[in-house]
Amino acid sequence: MNHAQLTALGRALRVLGEHGEALTSDTPDAKLHEVKADLKRALDLLDESVTGAAPSTRCPEHPNGPVDKNAPDLCLLCETRRRTARRNEFNGPAPQQPQTDPVQSRYGVSGDRPQPQQRWLPELWTGQTWQLCGTPRRDRREAELFIAAQRKAPRAAMAYRLVHEFTDYEVLRVWGTPVKVDIEPMGNL
Repeated sequence: MNHAQLTALGRALRVLGEHGEALTSDTPDAKLHEVKADLKRALDLLDESVTGAAPSTRCPEHPNGPVDKNAPDLCLLCETRRRTARRNEFNGPAPQQPQTDPVQSRYGVSGDRPQPQQRWLPELWTGQTWQLCGTPRRDRREAELFIAAQRKAPRAAMAYRLVHEFTDYEVLRVWGTPVKVDIEPMGNL
């Protein structure tokens, strides 16, 4: 309902209220026809402003939901929820299914899986911490060649290292000297 419809409907209902206050047992027929015309105008305005379907239930949560004639609010969805709650009060919670072993997966159980593949991780020294540079490699020689190329680059780091990853991490080789660099200018003075 837009503002114009709301204003017109309010005005029509106020006119009807005034008619209701003025009615007596000896009101002439001409006045009753005027009340009928105003009432018809108010109903037409109401028909124009209503866009949705009339609610089928009295439930504020599901006004157009399925109807259950036996429910106090006529809502089948809410009544089903209430019946389930009442049934659980009397019968207790629903019985649980017996615990079964996990079904065999085509990927196997975690204990059946092989250990992680070994990888070589090239890392560079940022001045504060070791940081991964490039992608982890499956071949050690390829990782060493990658670090050699990085050291020859125009903006090379002060140190690089190669870390072997299998089930644990092991530092294999370090190129350069990692020195802790203070990030504050002039040494925090």
